[in-house]
Amino acid sequence: MPEIYVPELGESVSEATVGQWLKAEGDQVKAGEPLVELETDKVNFEVEAEQDGVLESIAKGEGEEVGVGEVIGSIGEGDGAAPQEDAGPQAEAERAEQAQDEVPPEPETEEHPDPADQTNGHREDGGYRASPSVKKLAQEYDINLAEVSGSGSGGRITKDDVERLIRQQSSGGGQQEAPAKEAPKQRPDGDGQKQEQAAPAAQNGRADLEERVRLSRRRQTIASRLVEAQQTAAMLTTFNEADMGAVMEMRKRRKDEFQERHEGTRLGFMSFFTKASIGALKAFPKINSELQGNELILKRYYDIGVAVNTEQGLVVPVVRDADRKSFAEIEGTIAQLGKKARDGKLGLEDLQGGTFTITNGGIFGSLNSTPILNIPQVAILGLHKIQDRPVAVDGKVEIRPMMYLALSYDHRIVDGADAVQFLVRIKQLIEDPESLLLEG
Repeated sequence: MPEIYVPELGESVSEATVGQWLKAEGDQVKAGEPLVELETDKVNFEVEAEQDGVLESIAKGEGEEVGVGEVIGSIGEGDGAAPQEDAGPQAEAERAEQAQDEVPPEPETEEHPDPADQTNGHREDGGYRASPSVKKLAQEYDINLAEVSGSGSGGRITKDDVERLIRQQSSGGGQQEAPAKEAPKQRPDGDGQKQEQAAPAAQNGRADLEERVRLSRRRQTIASRLVEAQQTAAMLTTFNEADMGAVMEMRKRRKDEFQERHEGTRLGFMSFFTKASIGALKAFPKINSELQGNELILKRYYDIGVAVNTEQGLVVPVVRDADRKSFAEIEGTIAQLGKKARDGKLGLEDLQGGTFTITNGGIFGSLNSTPILNIPQVAILGLHKIQDRPVAVDGKVEIRPMMYLALSYDHRIVDGADAVQFLVRIKQLIEDPESLLLEG
């Protein structure tokens, strides 16, 4: 039977996590139809069927780690119909004879045999389909899969279904007594202590109010990279504020003409800050660099990363050669990358590299923050909410649209004086947007 392999995932990517099987065992599949979604550190991949047939088996369940070239399932011949739906009397008789051969004779005194004795937690006729990881979890907690109601497609039992029954039994809410083996054996590596800490939640009856959600591979990568940035870089943040009045006035005058001339592309703030960042990076080249061992790699190109929030987590697609792009090209590229990110269509080529990053927490209402470095970059610019505030202008108090700016930087590479002057330069360019034409 044709096997399903983990395909090539991209440059420098050799491992993935099985995110979600889109088909269950026994389902009919067609060539080119997505079978399973694999999660990598940066993007998700869909593995497609190479031929028509039936998903014969699933070798790797959701949440399991897999490598390139590893077998994760198989496709067999057939139309995917359940045997009991299209089999004739002869097939029914054959199955009955087979069942008699496989199941040992039962004592005459037992009128209602235990379903677990017949099925060992999963029936061979597919009535209680479950992935290998789900079966393993059920065995660890002595859960009889015949007693679990499957919430997946076709009655498939998911990991959540089993965990829900485990919580009910732990809190005394199950219909049967909790199994003698309520949890895996405690190990000397600290797992036992974690189990003891989790016990009070079950004892006070709140276990049914908790939900366990598996972290996606991307979220795990984000977490590890943020911790790595905190632990490896001497990170410091400097702040300033910019009067956004001039940019807002220019946008108001030019936005309709700009959108009409450039086929619907809107003039936003990100193109102004991208151009301003490039102008400042040219003045302070160490901020557009990367530390490799005892050498500093100064980069004379400007690939600007723009942070985008998605349901799966934060991603930073890159605007390549932003210094060579016009305002319209920058806005169009950012809009295209943002749509691909939200649709889950970003490729590795959209995310790799980047020399400097801009993140805009202001779209969510953030007034101020300290962004964390996007390693191996040595600096990141944080934008925030535009808010009317009273400021002194030529000795008078005026209400102006102000934005706080934050620059986090690696103090090992960037001196405080350079960081402060860099941010001042961005402020000057934003408050005099016509000068961006000269800097660009």
